[in-house]
Formats: sequence, structure tokens, C-alpha cells
Amino acid sequence: QVQLVESGGGLVQAGGSLRLSCAASGRSLSNYNVGWFRQAPGKERELVTGIRRISGTTYYADSVKGRFTISRDNAENTVYLQMNSLKPEDTAVYYCAADVRALGVSPSLYNYWGQGTQVTVSS
Repeated sequence: QVQLVESGGGLVQAGGSLRLSCAASGRSLSNYNVGWFRQAPGKERELVTGIRRISGTTYYADSVKGRFTISRDNAENTVYLQMNSLKPEDTAVYYCAADVRALGVSPSLYNYWGQGTQVTVSS
């Protein structure tokens, strides 16, 4: 079983950047597909980006393409989310999630979740 802990959230002005970290313990995160989800108040949890466990190929939601980048550091057992050109609509709690099944957009496909980290983008 893998345990996930997110960090790096905070308050930033529009146009700014943040880097979120998803640190794993218990198992090697390289064995899992990893997704970054976000949930804004009153909205459903949505997949923002993900990285596959074998191929390393990535997925990005249209809303973040060209602004967000997901990456792995297997030595650190961590997945990162670099967020640039942040917009107020990026404000949400960001969660990392992991599973060995296929990378998918539905939260129900992921067995392992972190506790979330708040990202607030002011206008």
C-alpha cells in the first residue's frame, strides 16, 4: 500500500507559479499511475493531469495545457505538478491520487489519495 502526502499549495497572484509535490511512502510511486485532481467549492473533483507508470506518457486537461507540467522523480519517490500562469479559476484543493489500473479521469479509478493542498489564486 502506498501513502501520499501533498505539499506546496498556497496563495499566489494571477500569473504566478506554484509547484506541488506528491511524496509517497510505503511503495515505489513508479509502480503507479498518478493523477493530480482538483476540487473547487461546489464542483466535482476533476482530473487535471496524470502520468502513466510504465510509459511515462502524460495527460492534461484542456484547461491547463501549456501551463501545467507533471513530472516524476523516482529517486525522491515524488510526483510534481508545476503550475505556471495561474488563473483565479485554478483555485481549488489539489489532490494527488495513485492506482495501478489505467490512468483515467474518474476519481473512482484511484485507490490511493493524499489529503489535499489548497491553491488560491487571487485576481
